[in-house]
Amino acid sequence: MKIISYILSALFGLTFYLILLIFHPIQWIGLNLFGYDGHKKVVDFMNLILVKTLLILGIPVRFKNEYVIPENETIIFVSNHQSMFDISPIIWNLRKHHPKFVSKIELGKGIPSISYNLRHGGAVLIDRKDRSQAIKALNNFAKRIHDNKWSAVIFPEGTRSRNGHPKAFSTGGLKTIIAHNPEAYIVPISINNSWKIFKYGKFPLGIFSPLTLEVHEPVHLKDNNIDEVLKNVEEHIKSKIYVN
Repeated sequence: MKIISYILSALFGLTFYLILLIFHPIQWIGLNLFGYDGHKKVVDFMNLILVKTLLILGIPVRFKNEYVIPENETIIFVSNHQSMFDISPIIWNLRKHHPKFVSKIELGKGIPSISYNLRHGGAVLIDRKDRSQAIKALNNFAKRIHDNKWSAVIFPEGTRSRNGHPKAFSTGGLKTIIAHNPEAYIVPISINNSWKIFKYGKFPLGIFSPLTLEVHEPVHLKDNNIDEVLKNVEEHIKSKIYVN
């Protein structure tokens, strides 16, 4: 099995990196000639391709949502975090809600396509070593989300789970976003098996483990106790995380 993993991982890595290289200048064209909408269409399509590329590893992506998520409203998507491969399924499947990520500042440079999108696509880059920068950036991000009726995506564990076991949630960033969006909806998401792609390390990659994302019922923040809502959100997310 591991021999197959080496072969598939090499093919996947080459394909994945080529996609990022190809879409980097296309993003630039989309943004500079057609503005936000042009850039977003390029990013959405790129992430669809990245999702499908996981099939090289024998990994289908299954996105389950049985609920109606309000449109033209600010949504705060809250999820556990297991690997970088959590990102593309969220961008593609929730594209009509304009998801924008809370990300660490290190990702804002050096990665074709990904860094460009983080810098120009509406995300916020947080320096976790600089509290004042992080707070200022989050406040500006929260206002931008509100003004544009976009959605925020935040992983409150802070760092990725390396073995699938969820970590305790830190709600400081969430509360900052909520402060500027008191009538937003929070939508919890549970992610499973993404961590298995890196179960051997960076190479070879894990294969044949379906990646699943499950959306929970949206919660309207208006007139609700924020601490109670966030506690329930964490419980809902973790109730659908299966580690095996």
